Amino acid sequence: MCTAEQFRCHSGRCVRLSWRCDGEDDCADNSDEENCENTGSPQCALDQFLCWNGRCIGQRKLCNGVNDCGDNSDESPQQNCRPRTGEENCNVNNGGCAQKCQMVRGAVQCTCHTGYRLTEDGHTCQDVNECAEEGYCSQGCTNSEGAFQCWCETGYELRPDRRSCKALGPEPVLLFANRIDIRQVLPHRSEYTLLLNNLENAIALDFHHRRELVFWSDVTLDRILRANLNGSNVEEVVSTGLESPGGLAVDWVHDKLYWTDSGTSRIEVANLDGAHRKVLLWQNLEKPRAIALHPMEGTIYWTDWGNTPRIEASSMDGSGRRIIADTHLFWPNGLTIDYAGRRMYWVDAKHHVIERANLDGSHRKAVISQGLPHPFAITVFEDSLYWTDWHTKSINSANKFTGKNQEIIRNKLHFPMDIHTLHPQRQPAGKNRCGDNNGGCTHLCLPSGQNYTCACPTGFRKISSHACAQSLDKFLLFARRMDIRRISFDTEDLSDDVIPLADVRSAVALDWDSRDDHVYWTDVSTDTISRAKWDGTGQEVVVDTSLESPAGLAIDWVTNKLYWTDAGTDRIEVANTDGSMRTVLIWENLDRPRDIVVEPMGGYMYWTDWGASPKIERAGMDASGRQVIISSNLTWPNGLAIDYGSQRLYWADAGMKTIEFAGLDGSKRKVLIGSQLPHPFGLTLYGERIYWTDWQTKSIQSADRLTGLDRETLQENLENLMDIHVFHRRRPPVSTPCAMENGGCSHLCLRSPNPSGFSCTCPTGINLLSDGKTCSPGMNSFLIFARRIDIRMVSLDIPYFADVVVPINITMKNTIAIGVDPQEGKVYWSDSTLHRISRANLDGSQHEDIITTGLQTTDGLAVDAIGRKVYWTDTGTNRIEVGNLDGSMRKVLVWQNLDSPRAIVLYHEMGFMYWTDWGENAKLERSGMDGSDRAVLINNNLGWPNGLTVDKASSQLLWADAHTERIEAADLNGANRHTLVSPVQHPYGLTLLDSYIYWTDWQTRSIHRADKGTGSNVILVRSNLPGLMDMQAVDRAQPLGFNKCGSRNGGCSHLCLPRPSGFSCACPTGIQLKGDGKTCDPSPETYLLFSSRGSIRRISLDTSDHTDVHVPVPELNNVISLDYDSVDGKVYYTDVFLDVIRRADLNGSNMETVIGRGLKTTDGLAVDWVARNLYWTDTGRNTIEASRLDGSCRKVLINNSLDEPRAIAVFPRKGYLFWTDWGHIAKIERANLDGSERKVLINTDLGWPNGLTLDYDTRRIYWVDAHLDRIESADLNGKLRQVLVSHVSHPFALTQQDRWIYWTDWQTKSIQRVDKYSGRNKETVLANVEGLMDIIVVSPQRQTGTNACGVNNGGCTHLCFARASDFVCACPDEPDSRPCSLVPGLVPPAPRATGMSEKSPVLPNTPPTTLYSSTTRTRTSLEEVEGRCSERDARLGLCARSNDAVPAAPGEGLHISYAIGGLLSILLILVVIAALMLYRHKKSKFTDPGMGNLTYSNPSYRTSTQEVKIEAIPKPAMYNQLCYKKEGGPDHNYTKEKIKIVEGICLLSGDDAEWDDLKQLRSSRGGLLRDHVCMKTDTVSIQASSGSLDDTETEQLLQEEQSECSSVHTAATPERRGSLPDTGWKHERKLSSESQV
Repeated sequence: MCTAEQFRCHSGRCVRLSWRCDGEDDCADNSDEENCENTGSPQCALDQFLCWNGRCIGQRKLCNGVNDCGDNSDESPQQNCRPRTGEENCNVNNGGCAQKCQMVRGAVQCTCHTGYRLTEDGHTCQDVNECAEEGYCSQGCTNSEGAFQCWCETGYELRPDRRSCKALGPEPVLLFANRIDIRQVLPHRSEYTLLLNNLENAIALDFHHRRELVFWSDVTLDRILRANLNGSNVEEVVSTGLESPGGLAVDWVHDKLYWTDSGTSRIEVANLDGAHRKVLLWQNLEKPRAIALHPMEGTIYWTDWGNTPRIEASSMDGSGRRIIADTHLFWPNGLTIDYAGRRMYWVDAKHHVIERANLDGSHRKAVISQGLPHPFAITVFEDSLYWTDWHTKSINSANKFTGKNQEIIRNKLHFPMDIHTLHPQRQPAGKNRCGDNNGGCTHLCLPSGQNYTCACPTGFRKISSHACAQSLDKFLLFARRMDIRRISFDTEDLSDDVIPLADVRSAVALDWDSRDDHVYWTDVSTDTISRAKWDGTGQEVVVDTSLESPAGLAIDWVTNKLYWTDAGTDRIEVANTDGSMRTVLIWENLDRPRDIVVEPMGGYMYWTDWGASPKIERAGMDASGRQVIISSNLTWPNGLAIDYGSQRLYWADAGMKTIEFAGLDGSKRKVLIGSQLPHPFGLTLYGERIYWTDWQTKSIQSADRLTGLDRETLQENLENLMDIHVFHRRRPPVSTPCAMENGGCSHLCLRSPNPSGFSCTCPTGINLLSDGKTCSPGMNSFLIFARRIDIRMVSLDIPYFADVVVPINITMKNTIAIGVDPQEGKVYWSDSTLHRISRANLDGSQHEDIITTGLQTTDGLAVDAIGRKVYWTDTGTNRIEVGNLDGSMRKVLVWQNLDSPRAIVLYHEMGFMYWTDWGENAKLERSGMDGSDRAVLINNNLGWPNGLTVDKASSQLLWADAHTERIEAADLNGANRHTLVSPVQHPYGLTLLDSYIYWTDWQTRSIHRADKGTGSNVILVRSNLPGLMDMQAVDRAQPLGFNKCGSRNGGCSHLCLPRPSGFSCACPTGIQLKGDGKTCDPSPETYLLFSSRGSIRRISLDTSDHTDVHVPVPELNNVISLDYDSVDGKVYYTDVFLDVIRRADLNGSNMETVIGRGLKTTDGLAVDWVARNLYWTDTGRNTIEASRLDGSCRKVLINNSLDEPRAIAVFPRKGYLFWTDWGHIAKIERANLDGSERKVLINTDLGWPNGLTLDYDTRRIYWVDAHLDRIESADLNGKLRQVLVSHVSHPFALTQQDRWIYWTDWQTKSIQRVDKYSGRNKETVLANVEGLMDIIVVSPQRQTGTNACGVNNGGCTHLCFARASDFVCACPDEPDSRPCSLVPGLVPPAPRATGMSEKSPVLPNTPPTTLYSSTTRTRTSLEEVEGRCSERDARLGLCARSNDAVPAAPGEGLHISYAIGGLLSILLILVVIAALMLYRHKKSKFTDPGMGNLTYSNPSYRTSTQEVKIEAIPKPAMYNQLCYKKEGGPDHNYTKEKIKIVEGICLLSGDDAEWDDLKQLRSSRGGLLRDHVCMKTDTVSIQASSGSLDDTETEQLLQEEQSECSSVHTAATPERRGSLPDTGWKHERKLSSESQV
């Protein structure tokens, strides 16, 4: 079959349709030429000719001398057919062609072979030089006759096309800076990965492939940093002296780092770690930007886009500088070198072009000149260019030869900056000119052509061809606010070098001491005086307190003293050069003192004062002989300098715009320079020159110091120039009496004018004794006040007020209350952030914390120096407590009807304590110091009664109220109230001494004083003190009063507390006083023990205050479950942060790990106090295990059909084990203590059964249901079920004691209780406790009774398990060194391998194979064993318990069992009958209509509370209801608070950092990681306790959490729909601190 484009011949052959009627017999039967006249005008093919007659012939037949058309139209003149000659034929002499010949239109046409081209004569051929064509070969090209050969540089291979080169090695990666991060992208796959993030402003970038390092510059931080190529180990390389480091280049051969800085107009070099930094090029540079290196050739290339844009090059040692290009440039940004192609490429952002040139600048050519909005950086690899563009925020590529094949590699970037190709061939190997020994250079070895040069760091002179000086002898030192710089006079370049110092924010004044090479400076932003070595090492702060504007500084190099002026405090002070023994020299008649200089030879100091009456003064260096020497024609006298040789004083006046000098006494005044001085500031002298800084010209200048002529500019374009000095080592020595034994002075020896030559003085606030040499041991009369982050004292012994920091070597966070013990010289303070009360000596030594638990916001504190007690108020717990001065014997005195107790004062002699309460109903109260005889003194017209003090002399009570803005007074009984001072802006602390009252004021940030009787004569004591809190006035010379408790503590065993009528004995919190009224028990008899994540606490039930006391167990991280062993007095607890079970004594001692491995999430814990066994549930492993109490003999009892086992309880007398399971099908189960005879007690109408407890008296089980929000009970068989409380918020654990059921509640953050019979009388035992977990009762009546395992461990070698009617022996899952026997009393002779050691699953309802039932030998009823151990038996040791097996005589156990068996059987029958009768009696009682609150009918499960809840309906099987979020960093070192207990979407704590962590939670039940475990939705209870989130944020977070925990299916009931954060339990909270007002 022929196609549509073919013609079918008669013979069946197919020919081209265009051949039809073309005049040729193509079919060989002429059928394609038949009937041609009927075909019309044929359409000839492109290679055919249309004859006039309509025929088509081949083009090759034109002008061939043959009439092919038939009408001669193919040979007509119209076809330009030339007359033919015989020679024009390719068959004759090849047509005259040198190589190939062909006939075209009858004419000869010569052509050439590949590799040749036809010359102009049209016959001969010439070799084509392919190598001359750019880009014909990627790299190397060799031409030959008629051919060529491409080749590649080392490290590349020729591709199959034989023209392009491929780099050997890994796939190339584009490394680029993106301002806020550094990223990598694969150019051929566009794979995009993050290398470094959280950067400020990363601009320039380079890498070191061999060392696997990446370097970048940050122009916001002004730093150069580096990291490993995997993003780890980020460190600073260059951190000082940078202003705009826009270019960066790594010399990978010689391991050097080069960079450009357009701010400093420099190119610098350093080692890869930033050491030996050197300014390489600084002259004729304007705005150097990009930089590229060619280490193989030893050359640097850089761009400069200043006023004369150019591209330059030099050797890598800075020599041989030359211009590469300086025309047609505007913003030459990026620059890169093609090492294989020996070319450079650059981008110009203004001209929108990418250009290239040879490395010498020749053959410059534009590669791309269109489509480049704002190119910034460029790199090259193989045959491609890659560049970043600011405008398109993209990375692009194109062919490096033609600029074609442009494509976008990656777009929509943040802000792409520098870019490099990360590949080993971009850093090819080269010869290290410096070799292995750094070229023998002591510092820098820099390549120079094919050789190298030894170079020195900036400012260091070269002492030989290879060595540099090790230190600087003389240099100009100047401050520039944010840094301190030096200009070495040892070298000629005069380049300034930044001294590498940290945290310089606003440096102003400078000085130096060559003896220890120290440089000193003041910082008026941080208000500090610091020092460091001239090279920046050994930096330290020497003075950091009570400075406001230290503007002048001077070093006395003779006596090693530091002098300074403070324009804020208007003082001149002195101290040792290390800041010690500080004292105020001059404090009167100063008005903004500025610069200061000292002249130790004459003993004088000089300073400028540019206040309202500008002047220059002098005084002795001990402040003696003060006089004004210059007071006229001054405006802003700034810098001072002394010419010690000519005895002249120089100064600069920025107002008069002059530099002047005079004699040291002010005489012979003369203007040195009076023109072209816009604003001189710093001034110094050295040699024959005077140097100064000028703010307006931003320069450092110098002139001849005698004439003012020969002015020079050393540096310019330097912003914020401040003080200036010349460091040298030729200061004149001076002999002084202070050099010999400190002049005999006990503290400070200061130079003074002759004749004395020196004088002794004391640190601030301390007086000099009459001998003129010795200082008193400390302050006698002083104010001491808290300032949140420190404690300060103001001496009242001296004629001026100066605050001195108590040098306590700790970090204070929020110090509020303060008290003093004048007897021992100790200060006590509370820190409400650290939640502790501490004390230290007044000199800062012997710091110790005395109260570290149970504190929230301790606002008030008072020391009873007479009775040796400390009292404090706590606004958070609303308590007033007392303890010994060391924190022992702590007792709650007042806990009822307190709202926000604040200040507290004591009157020991009267036996009273007074306190202010600024709660809802502000009041001022009084009671005995033992808490008795409480009375409200004043409760009207009070707002925020803060400070409180007692005037014992006038028998008055004084207080400060920040709301009414008054300081008031009244009699000690509250009568005769009157106002002393009004208005006061915001008084806080108030104190009294002698005839004055003193108070701190938050708003004025000051301490004020007034007369105590009239309130008049108000003066400012100290100002500019932010964070002022409590304050006390102390006079240590005043005698202490009479101690009411006398010398023998009043005969009290513990606390003796004064009261108006004498004293009373008292016991620590929770302990009752005995009948003798004097002595106390060591601990309470009955108490609650509960866990709260990071603490275990107790609440005594012996006393009515229900105050929690911390049990001092160490290393608590996240305690969940508790139990107690009354035999050994130990508390057992699980810590799910560490995944351990531990135990400790109740005094916190002997803490030990019982189970330390193989635990995941241990939710429940129970102690069998009879058999000495420990039981626990593991929700993570879904097991119930047991062991001995010491953790030995561990055995899995139940490991099947458990979904989420939670709480667990034991009944040793009955041999029962109970537990709750709140998995997919919630249930409560029971088994024997060995796990046998397992039985489901309750599996209907259960939600999340959390806590479980047993009432051993009534033999009932109680449990809390956190989903159904109720507390229920049933008998031990799960029958007689009844709801005790139907509406509880979110119960977690519960316990029982006497007639009460106690439980912990997460939502209300409280411990509550109800009557166990009626469910009524609901009370809150303890409120406002974060993270409440388990709760148990410790009572003598709680752990009673015994069983067969209680005697000699039942004769078992390892584990003894009591059961309902017998007991069994068992072996641990992992055998120990002792032989194990299942037969009571039988010890095997030697261990043998049996199946007992294998971990086989224990079948439910059947005894495990490793258990031996005593029923086969001994039928011992547990009920009859109770109480069997008599006193005689105990003496004989028959009741002794042991973890070790006690061997029994053969058959002895058998005879005893048979003998007692019959007797006990009879007793058992009697007990059962009695129990049935009792049960019937109680049943009739419960069904009494009068007890209608108890019912057996199913209650309504829908709560009626207003709390916002999202109910899970139905409960999905895959959830974890309880989630312990175990936090951990990347290194898996978990934070202290390992778990955040989250039920549902999460019950959030107040830690802001947790919100981000919670978003990572997943609710996947099957594949949970250890660190993040999510759970079943219970209740959304979101309330950020710190107030860090508002309602909108909370609601938004809730929505996010719902989307994150995608498996939480929730459905809000219509009754509970509403604004989520407006929870029913969230009440309107009062402002908790004045700082919120």
